[in-house]
Amino acid sequence: MESAIPEHLQCPRTRHRRVGDDYTPPYPSFVARHAPTVNRVVMAYFGVQARGDSPAPAAGALHELAASFDAADGPGHWDRSRHADEAGFTNVICSAYWDDPARFQRWFAAQGQRWTREERSGLGTYVELVKPGVDRYETLFSAPDRAEGIATLAHGMSDMVLEHAYWGGARDRIPASQTDAMDPQGQPQVVRDGPLVSVRPHGNLCLIRSGQDWSDTEADERTLYQRDVEPVLRAGMDFLRDDGVKIGCYANRYVQVETRDGRPTEKSYGMSWWKSLAALERWAESHPTHVAIFGAAMKYLSTLGPAAKLKLYHEVTVARADDQLFEYLNCHARTGMQRAA
Repeated sequence: MESAIPEHLQCPRTRHRRVGDDYTPPYPSFVARHAPTVNRVVMAYFGVQARGDSPAPAAGALHELAASFDAADGPGHWDRSRHADEAGFTNVICSAYWDDPARFQRWFAAQGQRWTREERSGLGTYVELVKPGVDRYETLFSAPDRAEGIATLAHGMSDMVLEHAYWGGARDRIPASQTDAMDPQGQPQVVRDGPLVSVRPHGNLCLIRSGQDWSDTEADERTLYQRDVEPVLRAGMDFLRDDGVKIGCYANRYVQVETRDGRPTEKSYGMSWWKSLAALERWAESHPTHVAIFGAAMKYLSTLGPAAKLKLYHEVTVARADDQLFEYLNCHARTGMQRAA
């Protein structure tokens, strides 16, 4: 058993963990470990938006984006997903990750910046990104052999960690939480330049990406997941998408992961922007929609025990104001962080 916070990021605490040193988690979980030389990463979501459910109008733009990822200084990893948003538009998102901000900046100047600078007929495009220091985010995996998101760039996985399976565990895994409450600072602002909308959020904006992989499940387990868990999860995700603003969730997307050429996979994830980590924690601990998700998941896992093959993970980031970028070109007004302002 080891701490989720790597040794080189540990410091004397002025803010205590939610559990004591004698706590023992009821099941194993693991976190991604970056090399100590990695100080900052980039998590970037490049989206294309079209009315209706046909992928054809966006195909050219997505091909262009994929080609740009293969250019010099492109991301170390990227994946593609799809969802229908609250206004009925189809969105395809390519989530890209770098563990070298200088490399990202060179790529963005040469390739990525034009994603929201060149208009495409009938399409909206957007980029939402954060560049957190490694002390400002955490990861958690139910299995050590299935990396997703930023963990795909990690040096490896930890052994079993202490700080999980209790409310507040995500905060306790973020190194900055040892001394910082990470409360929101300032107010979001919108800057409009013709069809381009830029949102300047407040400090300590919170991002979560939380995913499921059922590709290893067999008939009975798959039926159990699809019948008893996924509908409850979807209901919670729809609540956050449609009504989340009133509880501090600015935007939520429940997406199906695709192959790079657009074929569906047996993976999904929810990603959402929150006013604060505290707002996310309140929803997780007490809101009926998440209580229902948690209850369905615990019933599922208690029924299957160690034989369960469903893989779960998440990453939670709390980003400083200067480490954020949100741009929307020809997107409808409820897209992403536009709702925050």
